[in-house]
Amino acid sequence: MSEANWRKSSYSGAGDGNSCIELALIGTTVALRESDDPRTILATTPVKLGALLRSIKAGELDHLAAAPEA
Repeated sequence: MSEANWRKSSYSGAGDGNSCIELALIGTTVALRESDDPRTILATTPVKLGALLRSIKAGELDHLAAAPEA
């Protein structure tokens, strides 16, 4: 996937210490990777990525970030 045109948000800034998620469209597949570790790539479809983003925006996954109960 090195031939992919990786893009990152303009909000992330430039330079070291500005890690973010980068996206690339490869055929009909959306590839995602962390800018600070580009060797690990997650592949999905535009429909599934859209569903994930809608769930995040709606707060449906907030419980996953909550501290575990003692």
